[in-house]
Amino acid sequence: MIKHTVEISQTAAHLSIRHRQLVLRNGDEVMTTIPCEDIGIVMVDHPRATYSHAALTELAANDAIVVICGRNHLPVAMLMPLIDHSQVVWRLRDQISASQPTKKRLWKQIVAAKIFAQADNLSEGSAARKRLVQMSQSVRSGDPENLEAQAAKIYWANWLKHPASTLHDLQASFRRDRDADGLNAFLNYGYAVVRAGIARAIVSAGLMPSLGVHHRSRGNPFCLADDLIEPIRPMVDVIARRLYESGSREMNQSTKSTLLNILNQRTKFRSQHGPLMVSLNRYASSLAKCFAGEQKHLDVPETAIPSE
Repeated sequence: MIKHTVEISQTAAHLSIRHRQLVLRNGDEVMTTIPCEDIGIVMVDHPRATYSHAALTELAANDAIVVICGRNHLPVAMLMPLIDHSQVVWRLRDQISASQPTKKRLWKQIVAAKIFAQADNLSEGSAARKRLVQMSQSVRSGDPENLEAQAAKIYWANWLKHPASTLHDLQASFRRDRDADGLNAFLNYGYAVVRAGIARAIVSAGLMPSLGVHHRSRGNPFCLADDLIEPIRPMVDVIARRLYESGSREMNQSTKSTLLNILNQRTKFRSQHGPLMVSLNRYASSLAKCFAGEQKHLDVPETAIPSE
Protein backbone atom coordinates (compact mmCIF):
# COMPACT_ATOMS: atom_id res chain seq x y z
CA MET A 1 0.00 0.00 0.00
CA ILE A 2 1.31 3.45 -0.94
CA LYS A 3 1.43 5.74 2.07
CA HIS A 4 0.55 9.41 1.65
CA THR A 5 2.64 12.44 2.60
CA VAL A 6 0.57 15.20 4.21
CA GLU A 7 2.01 18.72 4.10
CA ILE A 8 0.69 21.53 6.31
CA SER A 9 2.00 24.99 5.48
CA GLN A 10 -0.72 27.19 3.98
CA THR A 11 -3.13 27.21 6.92
CA ALA A 12 -2.69 27.06 10.68
CA ALA A 13 -4.40 23.71 10.92
CA HIS A 14 -5.31 21.88 14.10
CA LEU A 15 -4.65 18.14 13.95
CA SER A 16 -7.07 15.88 15.76
CA ILE A 17 -8.52 12.37 15.47
CA ARG A 18 -12.04 11.20 14.77
CA HIS A 19 -12.89 7.58 14.02
CA ARG A 20 -9.19 6.80 13.47
CA GLN A 21 -8.95 9.48 10.80
CA LEU A 22 -6.68 12.51 10.93
CA VAL A 23 -8.85 15.61 10.91
CA LEU A 24 -7.38 18.94 9.79
CA ARG A 25 -9.38 21.94 11.01
CA ASN A 26 -9.10 25.66 10.52
CA GLY A 27 -11.22 27.03 13.33
CA ASP A 28 -14.60 25.32 13.06
CA GLU A 29 -14.04 24.39 9.42
CA VAL A 30 -12.97 20.83 8.63
CA MET A 31 -10.50 21.12 5.75
CA THR A 32 -9.95 17.40 5.19
CA THR A 33 -9.93 13.98 6.83
CA ILE A 34 -7.48 11.19 6.04
CA PRO A 35 -7.37 7.63 7.41
CA CYS A 36 -4.29 7.40 9.65
CA GLU A 37 -3.45 3.99 8.21
CA ASP A 38 -2.93 5.65 4.82
CA ILE A 39 -0.41 8.22 6.10
CA GLY A 40 3.35 7.74 5.97
CA ILE A 41 4.69 11.23 6.72
CA VAL A 42 3.15 14.46 8.02
CA MET A 43 5.26 17.56 7.24
CA VAL A 44 4.22 20.51 9.41
CA ASP A 45 5.56 23.85 8.17
CA HIS A 46 3.21 26.40 9.74
CA PRO A 47 4.19 28.21 12.98
CA ARG A 48 0.61 28.22 14.32
CA ALA A 49 -0.24 24.57 13.68
CA THR A 50 -1.53 22.75 16.76
CA TYR A 51 -1.97 19.10 17.71
CA SER A 52 -4.07 16.98 19.98
CA HIS A 53 -2.32 14.28 21.97
CA ALA A 54 -4.62 11.74 20.32
CA ALA A 55 -3.46 12.84 16.85
CA LEU A 56 0.19 12.25 17.64
CA THR A 57 -0.39 8.88 19.32
CA GLU A 58 -2.70 7.61 16.57
CA LEU A 59 -0.24 8.62 13.85
CA ALA A 60 2.58 6.89 15.72
CA ALA A 61 0.42 3.79 16.20
CA ASN A 62 0.03 3.65 12.41
CA ASP A 63 3.79 3.98 11.81
CA ALA A 64 3.55 7.54 10.52
CA ILE A 65 6.32 10.08 11.09
CA VAL A 66 5.56 13.69 12.02
CA VAL A 67 8.21 16.14 10.77
CA ILE A 68 8.36 19.63 12.29
CA CYS A 69 9.85 22.40 10.14
CA GLY A 70 11.47 25.62 11.39
CA ARG A 71 11.48 29.19 10.12
CA ASN A 72 13.70 28.28 7.19
CA HIS A 73 11.14 25.62 6.13
CA LEU A 74 13.64 22.83 6.83
CA PRO A 75 12.91 20.03 9.32
CA VAL A 76 14.13 20.60 12.87
CA ALA A 77 12.58 17.55 14.56
CA MET A 78 10.88 14.23 13.84
CA LEU A 79 8.39 12.29 15.95
CA MET A 80 8.89 8.60 15.22
CA PRO A 81 6.99 5.54 16.41
CA LEU A 82 8.78 3.10 18.66
CA ILE A 83 9.88 -0.03 16.83
CA ASP A 84 6.90 -2.34 16.47
CA HIS A 85 8.08 -5.35 14.51
CA SER A 86 7.34 -9.01 15.12
CA GLN A 87 11.06 -9.87 14.95
CA VAL A 88 12.38 -6.72 16.60
CA VAL A 89 14.58 -8.49 19.18
CA TRP A 90 16.26 -10.65 16.55
CA ARG A 91 16.68 -7.76 14.13
CA LEU A 92 18.26 -5.54 16.80
CA ARG A 93 20.54 -8.35 17.91
CA ASP A 94 21.74 -8.84 14.33
CA GLN A 95 22.23 -5.10 13.84
CA ILE A 96 24.17 -4.61 17.07
CA SER A 97 26.36 -7.67 16.53
CA ALA A 98 27.18 -6.90 12.88
CA SER A 99 30.94 -7.25 12.40
CA GLN A 100 33.22 -4.46 11.19
CA PRO A 101 33.97 -6.34 7.93
CA THR A 102 30.22 -6.54 7.30
CA LYS A 103 29.75 -2.83 7.96
CA LYS A 104 32.71 -1.94 5.75
CA ARG A 105 31.35 -4.12 2.94
CA LEU A 106 27.94 -2.44 3.23
CA TRP A 107 29.50 1.03 3.20
CA LYS A 108 31.47 0.11 0.09
CA GLN A 109 28.24 -0.88 -1.65
CA ILE A 110 26.46 2.28 -0.51
CA VAL A 111 29.26 4.56 -1.72
CA ALA A 112 29.61 2.73 -5.04
CA ALA A 113 25.87 3.03 -5.65
CA LYS A 114 25.91 6.73 -4.77
CA ILE A 115 28.81 7.55 -7.10
CA PHE A 116 27.24 5.58 -9.96
CA ALA A 117 23.93 7.42 -9.46
CA GLN A 118 25.80 10.74 -9.46
CA ALA A 119 27.49 9.78 -12.73
CA ASP A 120 24.05 9.17 -14.23
CA ASN A 121 23.18 12.82 -13.49
CA LEU A 122 26.08 14.18 -15.57
CA SER A 123 26.35 14.69 -19.30
CA GLU A 124 26.52 11.44 -21.21
CA GLY A 125 29.99 10.95 -22.68
CA SER A 126 31.56 13.66 -20.53
CA ALA A 127 34.94 13.11 -18.91
CA ALA A 128 33.43 13.75 -15.47
CA ARG A 129 30.78 11.09 -15.98
CA LYS A 130 33.31 8.54 -17.18
CA ARG A 131 35.54 9.32 -14.22
CA LEU A 132 32.71 8.78 -11.72
CA VAL A 133 31.75 5.47 -13.31
CA GLN A 134 35.36 4.35 -12.94
CA MET A 135 35.45 5.50 -9.34
CA SER A 136 32.23 3.64 -8.54
CA GLN A 137 33.94 0.45 -9.66
CA SER A 138 37.06 1.16 -7.61
CA VAL A 139 35.54 1.60 -4.15
CA ARG A 140 37.15 -0.74 -1.65
CA SER A 141 35.76 -2.12 1.61
CA GLY A 142 35.13 0.78 3.98
CA ASP A 143 36.12 3.28 1.28
CA PRO A 144 39.59 3.93 2.80
CA GLU A 145 40.54 6.32 -0.03
CA ASN A 146 37.39 8.36 0.67
CA LEU A 147 36.30 8.14 -2.95
CA GLU A 148 32.91 9.41 -1.82
CA ALA A 149 34.40 12.84 -1.09
CA GLN A 150 36.57 12.81 -4.21
CA ALA A 151 33.58 11.97 -6.37
CA ALA A 152 31.52 14.73 -4.70
CA LYS A 153 34.04 17.37 -5.79
CA ILE A 154 33.86 16.21 -9.40
CA TYR A 155 30.10 15.82 -9.31
CA TRP A 156 29.19 19.24 -7.92
CA ALA A 157 31.71 20.94 -10.22
CA ASN A 158 29.87 19.48 -13.22
CA TRP A 159 26.30 19.05 -11.94
CA LEU A 160 24.89 22.05 -13.82
CA LYS A 161 26.72 21.36 -17.08
CA HIS A 162 24.14 18.91 -18.41
CA PRO A 163 23.38 19.66 -22.09
CA ALA A 164 19.66 19.87 -21.38
CA SER A 165 20.26 22.41 -18.62
CA THR A 166 19.91 26.18 -18.91
CA LEU A 167 22.09 26.72 -15.85
CA HIS A 168 25.57 26.47 -17.33
CA ASP A 169 26.46 30.02 -16.27
CA LEU A 170 25.47 29.27 -12.69
CA GLN A 171 27.93 26.37 -12.38
CA ALA A 172 30.94 28.62 -11.73
CA SER A 173 29.31 30.34 -8.74
CA PHE A 174 27.34 27.41 -7.27
CA ARG A 175 28.71 25.91 -4.06
CA ARG A 176 26.90 23.09 -2.35
CA ASP A 177 25.30 24.28 0.91
CA ARG A 178 27.07 27.64 0.93
CA ASP A 179 23.73 29.48 0.77
CA ALA A 180 20.46 28.60 2.47
CA ASP A 181 18.23 29.63 -0.41
CA GLY A 182 17.66 28.80 -4.06
CA LEU A 183 19.15 25.53 -5.25
CA ASN A 184 20.61 24.64 -1.87
CA ALA A 185 17.23 25.15 -0.19
CA PHE A 186 15.60 22.81 -2.71
CA LEU A 187 18.30 20.20 -2.16
CA ASN A 188 18.14 20.40 1.62
CA TYR A 189 14.35 20.16 1.74
CA GLY A 190 14.31 17.23 -0.67
CA TYR A 191 16.99 15.40 1.31
CA ALA A 192 15.01 15.97 4.52
CA VAL A 193 11.88 14.46 2.96
CA VAL A 194 13.77 11.36 1.83
CA ARG A 195 15.58 11.11 5.18
CA ALA A 196 12.22 11.01 6.96
CA GLY A 197 10.98 8.32 4.57
CA ILE A 198 14.12 6.25 5.16
CA ALA A 199 13.86 6.64 8.94
CA ARG A 200 10.31 5.35 8.78
CA ALA A 201 11.39 2.38 6.64
CA ILE A 202 14.21 1.55 9.07
CA VAL A 203 11.81 1.42 12.02
CA SER A 204 9.32 -0.65 10.00
CA ALA A 205 12.11 -3.14 9.26
CA GLY A 206 12.75 -3.62 12.97
CA LEU A 207 16.08 -1.78 12.97
CA MET A 208 17.38 1.04 15.18
CA PRO A 209 17.95 4.29 13.21
CA SER A 210 20.60 5.55 15.64
CA LEU A 211 23.00 2.64 14.96
CA GLY A 212 24.77 3.49 11.70
CA VAL A 213 26.94 1.49 9.36
CA HIS A 214 29.37 4.35 8.74
CA HIS A 215 27.93 7.49 10.32
CA ARG A 216 28.58 7.72 14.05
CA SER A 217 27.58 10.58 16.32
CA ARG A 218 26.31 10.68 19.88
CA GLY A 219 24.10 13.60 18.96
CA ASN A 220 22.56 12.07 15.84
CA PRO A 221 19.62 9.68 16.38
CA PHE A 222 19.41 8.96 12.63
CA CYS A 223 22.90 7.74 11.75
CA LEU A 224 21.55 4.73 9.83
CA ALA A 225 19.18 6.94 7.84
CA ASP A 226 22.14 9.15 6.95
CA ASP A 227 23.95 6.05 5.67
CA LEU A 228 21.09 4.80 3.55
CA ILE A 229 20.19 8.18 2.05
CA GLU A 230 23.51 8.52 0.21
CA PRO A 231 22.59 6.59 -2.98
CA ILE A 232 19.16 8.30 -3.02
CA ARG A 233 20.46 11.87 -2.95
CA PRO A 234 20.99 12.03 -6.75
CA MET A 235 17.25 11.48 -7.24
CA VAL A 236 16.65 14.67 -5.25
CA ASP A 237 19.38 16.48 -7.21
CA VAL A 238 17.54 15.91 -10.49
CA ILE A 239 14.29 17.34 -9.15
CA ALA A 240 16.00 20.35 -7.57
CA ARG A 241 17.81 21.11 -10.82
CA ARG A 242 14.60 20.89 -12.82
CA LEU A 243 12.84 23.24 -10.41
CA TYR A 244 15.56 25.85 -10.83
CA GLU A 245 15.56 25.42 -14.60
CA SER A 246 11.81 26.03 -14.64
CA GLY A 247 12.33 29.43 -13.01
CA SER A 248 11.70 28.58 -9.35
CA ARG A 249 13.98 30.51 -7.01
CA GLU A 250 12.47 30.18 -3.53
CA MET A 251 10.70 27.73 -1.27
CA ASN A 252 6.94 28.09 -1.63
CA GLN A 253 3.88 25.87 -1.76
CA SER A 254 4.59 24.80 -5.34
CA THR A 255 8.26 23.93 -4.87
CA LYS A 256 7.60 22.09 -1.61
CA SER A 257 4.82 20.09 -3.23
CA THR A 258 7.16 19.06 -6.03
CA LEU A 259 9.89 18.02 -3.61
CA LEU A 260 7.47 16.11 -1.39
CA ASN A 261 6.36 14.17 -4.42
CA ILE A 262 9.78 12.53 -4.69
CA LEU A 263 8.46 9.79 -2.41
CA ASN A 264 6.07 8.88 -5.24
CA GLN A 265 8.81 8.88 -7.88
CA ARG A 266 8.92 5.68 -9.89
CA THR A 267 11.89 3.57 -8.94
CA LYS A 268 13.36 0.19 -9.73
CA PHE A 269 14.21 -2.26 -6.98
CA ARG A 270 15.70 -5.45 -8.33
CA SER A 271 13.16 -6.41 -11.03
CA GLN A 272 10.25 -4.60 -9.38
CA HIS A 273 9.01 -1.12 -10.17
CA GLY A 274 7.12 1.14 -7.82
CA PRO A 275 7.15 4.44 -5.89
CA LEU A 276 10.21 5.37 -3.87
CA MET A 277 8.30 5.08 -0.57
CA VAL A 278 7.70 1.38 -1.25
CA SER A 279 11.27 0.83 -2.46
CA LEU A 280 12.61 2.37 0.75
CA ASN A 281 10.85 -0.31 2.78
CA ARG A 282 12.42 -3.01 0.61
CA TYR A 283 15.79 -1.24 0.90
CA ALA A 284 15.66 -1.33 4.70
CA SER A 285 14.53 -4.96 4.66
CA SER A 286 17.50 -5.81 2.42
CA LEU A 287 19.80 -4.22 4.99
CA ALA A 288 18.22 -6.27 7.77
CA LYS A 289 18.92 -9.43 5.76
CA CYS A 290 22.54 -8.34 5.35
CA PHE A 291 22.86 -7.88 9.10
CA ALA A 292 21.34 -11.35 9.60
CA GLY A 293 23.80 -12.90 7.15
CA GLU A 294 21.00 -13.94 4.79
CA GLN A 295 22.52 -11.98 1.92
CA LYS A 296 25.80 -10.18 1.27
CA HIS A 297 24.70 -7.65 -1.35
CA LEU A 298 22.62 -4.67 -0.29
CA ASP A 299 19.85 -3.97 -2.80
CA VAL A 300 19.53 -0.24 -3.50
CA PRO A 301 16.60 1.57 -5.22
CA GLU A 302 17.37 3.08 -8.62
CA THR A 303 15.50 5.59 -10.70
CA ALA A 304 13.30 3.72 -13.17
CA ILE A 305 13.14 6.49 -15.78
CA PRO A 306 15.83 8.58 -17.50
CA SER A 307 16.95 11.41 -15.25
CA GLU A 308 16.51 13.96 -18.02
